[in-house]
Amino acid sequence: MKVVLQKVKKASVSVDNKIVGEIDKGYCLLVGVHKDSTSEDAKYLAKKIAEARLFEDENDKLNLGLKDVGGSILSVSQFTLYADTKKGKRPSFTSAARPEDANRLYEEFNEHLREEGIKVETGIFQTMMEVNIVNDGPVTIIYEKISVRK
Repeated sequence: MKVVLQKVKKASVSVDNKIVGEIDKGYCLLVGVHKDSTSEDAKYLAKKIAEARLFEDENDKLNLGLKDVGGSILSVSQFTLYADTKKGKRPSFTSAARPEDANRLYEEFNEHLREEGIKVETGIFQTMMEVNIVNDGPVTIIYEKISVRK
């Protein structure tokens, strides 16, 4: 799994011009699921992100976590994070998980975040979405974990 985290002042996701998920201060997550991603990867990344310290303390150091500042998460599925652009002009997406596997792990990931006590809003899987963010910092971090299957 790969997650692009952007610290935001606010963010929303719309489908067919209707807002389906919206947060104020927190993280906007773009979540890609690799064909070899596992439930363990989803749990690991959720915990890592839930515990990340990306908000400034009184000394302007990134020392505070999402729960410390009362933040939320907007989680948006994005299979294009696993685009292979090495050959040609059109990316290949063969490393991305099949939709049924990707949706299952995406939902597991979001549930693990909720289990950490975080409010999570989402987009709608496999739809055309418009994501609006007001980036804060900007702070953008990429998290990735792929288990090697035996």
